[in-house]
Amino acid sequence: MIDLVGYGAFFLTTALIFSLITLGLNLQWGLTGLFNVGLAGFVAIGAYTSALLTTPDDPARLGGLGLPIVIGWLGAMFVGGVAAALTGIATLRLRSDYLAITTFGVAVVVQLVALNAQKLTGGPFGIGFIPRPFGGLAETPLLFNLSNLAIVSAVTLAAFLALERLTRSPWGRVLKALREDERAAISLGKSARFYRVQAFAVGGAIMALAGALQAHFIGFIAPDNYLSILTFQVWVMLIVGGSGSNAGAIAGSVLVWAIWAGSGALTSVLFAPEQQARAASLQIVAIGVMLCVILLARPNGIFGERPRRALFGKRTKVTASESGS
Repeated sequence: MIDLVGYGAFFLTTALIFSLITLGLNLQWGLTGLFNVGLAGFVAIGAYTSALLTTPDDPARLGGLGLPIVIGWLGAMFVGGVAAALTGIATLRLRSDYLAITTFGVAVVVQLVALNAQKLTGGPFGIGFIPRPFGGLAETPLLFNLSNLAIVSAVTLAAFLALERLTRSPWGRVLKALREDERAAISLGKSARFYRVQAFAVGGAIMALAGALQAHFIGFIAPDNYLSILTFQVWVMLIVGGSGSNAGAIAGSVLVWAIWAGSGALTSVLFAPEQQARAASLQIVAIGVMLCVILLARPNGIFGERPRRALFGKRTKVTASESGS
């Protein structure tokens, strides 16, 4: 029973870290309409920034300042927000698929730098010995996982409440107006590029914070942690939960991660060890099937708004036909 509770805390901690990434994406796409498929790059920036600020000194690479964990998290948000703002200034004049290609290129560049800049990032060997909150409780897995769950829950709740307030503020209403009808918003004197850069920067800072939390929760990071599969997972989480809904971002993250972890555990039981590498692709199949089922039942996601039905559609057609005759 104790092991089950410990695993539940570990599962929820990981799911809430994904929720934080999804909240950042929801601000960019669900609220503002910015098609970012390079979010793995901003998560990686946050993870490596916090790791370099908080790890002990290492003669093999730069960084290793040994600063407190909170300073690492704040530094990750700052660097991630600046990187997202610079990316936004350079790319937000593009639209839809062109913006997606550009942001994907940014993520690839970040991943390649992490892989090859060995003096800074440790290269393919990554960075270890990242300090973990409540590291002294590591010998007691239950207390350690529950303590980390409390921290991640508090951070996610704070981000959720802040984004809910921003969504209902005049700033959030401007972002919605730009998403729905850019020309109308510009005609009212709003700078589309200025507000979009702000939304992109805030979303990137939230993603970087999530990367920092994950780095300190695991205690080790490597370039393989930030491949394009991470982007796929987070986009599915947002679509399933409901684009434009912060509550949907959290619910979709927990649900999709439950299916991802459950299908992984199931394949490890059903398939022999030598076949598990190929069977791992069944996780993506399970996510795809689940996505199709949910979108058939809820086209706008679990918490998305239902499309309004035309209650008087038939009467309108009849009236139109009568007037035509």
